[in-house]
Amino acid sequence: MAVLVAALGYFVDIYDLILFGIVRRPSLTALGVPEGQLLSEGLFLQNVQMGGLIVGGVMWGVIADRRGRLSVLFASIITYSLANIANGFVQDIPQYAVARFVAGIGLAGELGAGITLVSELMDKTARGWGTTIVATIGISGGVVAGLVGGAVDWRTAYFIGGGLGLALLALRIGVTESGLFDQVKEQRDVKRGDFRLLLRSRKRVMRYVAVIAVGVPIWYAVGILFTSSPELGAYLGVTPAPVAARSFLWGYAGLAVGDLASGAISQLVRSRRKAIGIFLALAVLGVAFYFTLGARSQSWFYAGCAILGFATGYWAVFVTSAAEQFGTNLRGTVATTAPNLVRGSVPVMAIGFGALTPSLGLAGAAVAVGVVAFAIAGAALWILPETYGKDLDFLED
Repeated sequence: MAVLVAALGYFVDIYDLILFGIVRRPSLTALGVPEGQLLSEGLFLQNVQMGGLIVGGVMWGVIADRRGRLSVLFASIITYSLANIANGFVQDIPQYAVARFVAGIGLAGELGAGITLVSELMDKTARGWGTTIVATIGISGGVVAGLVGGAVDWRTAYFIGGGLGLALLALRIGVTESGLFDQVKEQRDVKRGDFRLLLRSRKRVMRYVAVIAVGVPIWYAVGILFTSSPELGAYLGVTPAPVAARSFLWGYAGLAVGDLASGAISQLVRSRRKAIGIFLALAVLGVAFYFTLGARSQSWFYAGCAILGFATGYWAVFVTSAAEQFGTNLRGTVATTAPNLVRGSVPVMAIGFGALTPSLGLAGAAVAVGVVAFAIAGAALWILPETYGKDLDFLED
């Protein structure tokens, strides 16, 4: 039941997270934003959303280690569901920004709490399969967002997401709290969810930064290449220009398959690091396809999105590794903040993308940002400890 609820919660999480990128142009156009400002206003709102993710990541992470994984799992679902519905009622950019910020806060908690709960409930050699199921089903929410966002009015698409999230609350009664957390909760002398504890050790900080860095290329693909696909495709000469809904549809279809494949590979080769390394190498090839063969036609471009999506589909392994790296008293904090700091890297990459565009052009700027993202991820993977089969019954002191 924990796997099912975490998977369905992440499904709606990804649906909402990706939906904005899909309905960015039609929603902003409906709100009166001129054509020439659609990209800049869209990046502004995306950055506001990512700010909410960072704030929510820290908040929910601390709560997960102090109050429990289950509390965060359902509280975050309620928050992003109500925010989703609010998005459907916005009338101007300031209202849109507030709604996206609150949605970002809500979206920050579900994945980390769900993955932590599943990791602590399952056997140490089998938990990779559980987290793979969560991530694969969850990533499929992006495919549904691509279908729904391209088929119905943007306000209706937001209402659908909110309704799906609220419907999940009916499953709350069948999920139990993590036994490992309950044991630690009884130990009054153990510090839980203390962010200062995370930063107290140099080795702990390096481990934390490395965990975050290996996930950045995933959101380089999503936050830069998929989100800006209409503009990038037009710049590359793709005619007609790609539609964001279709780019996300094909990209997330690839991500869903990639998550299943990377999770399975990590289990079969008994290594999180090897699986991430394989997919990082594939992702470099995926970016090359996107900018070269993808420029041939709209069909080739969408094929590039699918291939790149598959190659960056190691999110399941990344989040599982994040949960396995740290003790029970900090696991919720790390598993919740790390994915959101990865998502929160998008504004930084977007700033670099915008700053380099005048001198390098859209494609050149996007490639340059990608080179930096992949270089940092490769260096981080080199120092990241292996965690496959690690016993999670330990504490950070």
